[in-house]
Amino acid sequence: MNIITKKTFYLNGEEYFSKDNLTLLDLLDYFDFNLSLSVLEYNNFICHKKHWNNISIRQNDKIEIITIVGGG
Repeated sequence: MNIITKKTFYLNGEEYFSKDNLTLLDLLDYFDFNLSLSVLEYNNFICHKKHWNNISIRQNDKIEIITIVGGG
């Protein structure tokens, strides 16, 4: 019997739920963040881009994504 569990995680302070196994990169792609201009904090630590595809989102993870915007 396969039991599908729902994970709760927090993105930029908002609560989200997922039944899928998502990586940080999946999340960035889904929400259409500009990867080259984004900085990601994962559970209170800055996470380097090279790790985004290797980290799966777990129950109660806290993710903050900041997009750098230039101007003048």
